[in-house]
Amino acid sequence: MTGLSHLDAQGQAHMVDVGDKAETTRVAIAEGNVVMQAATLDIVRRGDAKKGDVLGTARLAGIMAAKRTHELIPLCHPLLISKIAVDLTIDAALPGVRVRAEVKMKGQTGVEMEALTAVSIACLTVYDMVKAVDRAMHIEGIRLVHKSGGKSGVYEAEQPA
Repeated sequence: MTGLSHLDAQGQAHMVDVGDKAETTRVAIAEGNVVMQAATLDIVRRGDAKKGDVLGTARLAGIMAAKRTHELIPLCHPLLISKIAVDLTIDAALPGVRVRAEVKMKGQTGVEMEALTAVSIACLTVYDMVKAVDRAMHIEGIRLVHKSGGKSGVYEAEQPA
């Protein structure tokens, strides 16, 4: 009908059967940013947020989110993930926090949604932890930047200008 793998012949959503797909090493990397006022970034940098360690808490939240993606997004498969790395970097030029997540496993389906979920939840956690001092914060640029493994091969996103 539409060529979308999650729709059957009648256009109804269903979970894709990956049982006959080859097991390969799958890697996905996603990124996103939390943009904030410079004064808010100073609070994050100093570790003075009233709720505690912003970057450490957001890192753990991203890891937990990747592991639970199948519980959050209805048609995702539960996966045996072998690696989740969530890195948060302070960037004064934004000003804000850059978030990057890498998810890896050997299996029959990709881990793009897990990487994107990790970044999304890590960004939301940063927002939550300092929203009391900066209501103008915003999250931007969440996207897949790398995917490898599986029949479709390697994808590399173009770098923004």
